[in-house]
Amino acid sequence: MTELREAWRELLARRRALATSLAPYDEMLERWAAWTPPRRSLDWSAQRCRESWTRGVPLAVEAPPPLDADNLEDLLGGAMEDVAAVAPARASALQRLAGAWDAGAIGPDALLPRREGIGDGGVEAASGLDSETVAFLAYATLRPVLQAWLSPARPHFAEVDWGRGVCPFCGGPPGFVDVIEGGHRRLACHFCGGAWGFAKLRCPLCGVEGTKDMVRLQAEGEDAGYVVSGCRACGAYLKELDRRERWNGGPPLLEDWASPHLDLVARREGLRKPLPALLDLGQTG
Repeated sequence: MTELREAWRELLARRRALATSLAPYDEMLERWAAWTPPRRSLDWSAQRCRESWTRGVPLAVEAPPPLDADNLEDLLGGAMEDVAAVAPARASALQRLAGAWDAGAIGPDALLPRREGIGDGGVEAASGLDSETVAFLAYATLRPVLQAWLSPARPHFAEVDWGRGVCPFCGGPPGFVDVIEGGHRRLACHFCGGAWGFAKLRCPLCGVEGTKDMVRLQAEGEDAGYVVSGCRACGAYLKELDRRERWNGGPPLLEDWASPHLDLVARREGLRKPLPALLDLGQTG
């Protein structure tokens, strides 16, 4: 995770005007870099991984990471403090979550991506938190864990035709879109750092096809190359970066965090983001 921290510093150097407002992310990246992953990681062969992908099953569904509540407490606790700082109205619900976690009523498994969405609903039921906050807390807690667990499987994904709107590694929803050579679309996962190709004229969030329901808000000037790509059918959006034009762009997660002004444009259009960034919660809480 130290690579993300260094990439963040480089990105802030290019976005000096936003550096102060983006400061809340610094501590999260420091926590991720300081976290020590277990020695174990997924050791599946390429054949075993591809068998799972052929059946349309993300790897973490059949090979979930070992999750230890004590090992993740600092990650979750820090993320809750971050949320309380930008959205004080959520403080009481966050305290209820902390109590449920300490009592063992809620564990790390409740934060994992699932076919139905993020988590199993237990966090919302125990705390009263909204689903947006739970989604942020989930990936803010699990990103270093899932990345470390699933990294050995990354090379096995070469030439795999996945074509689904969830991450082939962890099952999380996409958090960002890269446009690469040939105009191809590549989705990025905030939960584990995975990436996979996806059709250009299909919504990755609801599956609707064609241009009828597509919304594209093209940035200009200093933000040329960035697009808000939305869908009227499901009301959701992802931000998109054309890597051919912005060749020096940072990792997808960091590009998402570092463009809050584009999220503001999307919200004004009535669109919502499936995986909110920390600063998004300050606008909705």
